[in-house]
Amino acid sequence: MNDKELRALIERMIAEVAGQAPTPQVKGSDYHPMEPQGVTRPAAGGIDPAAAIPDITQTDLRRQYLVKEPRNGRAFLDLKQKTPARIGLGRAGARYKTATMLRFRADHAAAQDSCFSMVDEAFVKKGGFVPVQTLCKDKDEYLTRPDKGRRFDEANQAVIRQTLGQKPRVALVVGDGLSSAAIEANALDCLEAIKGGLKAYGLETGPALFVKFCRVGASDHIGDLTGAEVVCMLVGERPGLVTAESMSAYITYQPHIGIPESKRTVVSNIHRQGTTAVEAGAHIAELIHTMLEKRASGIDLKL
Repeated sequence: MNDKELRALIERMIAEVAGQAPTPQVKGSDYHPMEPQGVTRPAAGGIDPAAAIPDITQTDLRRQYLVKEPRNGRAFLDLKQKTPARIGLGRAGARYKTATMLRFRADHAAAQDSCFSMVDEAFVKKGGFVPVQTLCKDKDEYLTRPDKGRRFDEANQAVIRQTLGQKPRVALVVGDGLSSAAIEANALDCLEAIKGGLKAYGLETGPALFVKFCRVGASDHIGDLTGAEVVCMLVGERPGLVTAESMSAYITYQPHIGIPESKRTVVSNIHRQGTTAVEAGAHIAELIHTMLEKRASGIDLKL
């Protein structure tokens, strides 16, 4: 008896013990035991909307309360409105419920995708950015060699100098960072708000750079190359389970290689569930104006 015959025998025995009819002996491609009887399968390449599973990531965690028979469910829901933290999940025995576990895995997958994927080249063209690249040659090197994500080779240095010129008052930079999704979701709206705010202060800005394989420290090298008074870098932050679309702005007065991190002013959590891109952009423009007036950033900037 070969393996195939042995497997068929075991399946028949299990079916008999369970009081079920034996599994139909048909081709695997025609047998769909998980589908209800009478369901018509869509044509190849098509999706039947009525049979599609709802996107679990569209559920607002702030409005989801899974505890059965709570003592004060309404008060707990009011609490949940103030945080996206995973609380009020309920339990199935000693374990998480299926919905909770599936959402955890979905959010974790989104975070991984954002970290390992690249910003679409069409996005860079749409934004009118001037593209440059750090010393990293690929995503693996970017993730394992942060130091290379802070420097540029001679060819890219020439592009940076040509684009920003010498001693610009404000240099605007967008870097992919650790979340491509954050940049694609927020950078354009935020940058537009920054430019609009700076224009209201009488500050004109030139073209913005887009830095591929970018670390925050790349702004220091840009400062050394151009002598910029202020460098404002929008960069995708390390994605987490709350959102994979969180962007931050790192703004530094007279940045240079070796400047302490404490000299940066940071606006973080720029995303639709945090500070919106347009609101953040208006605030960033005001910060840049203040930095130019007080000639300071980070802990030296007294707000």
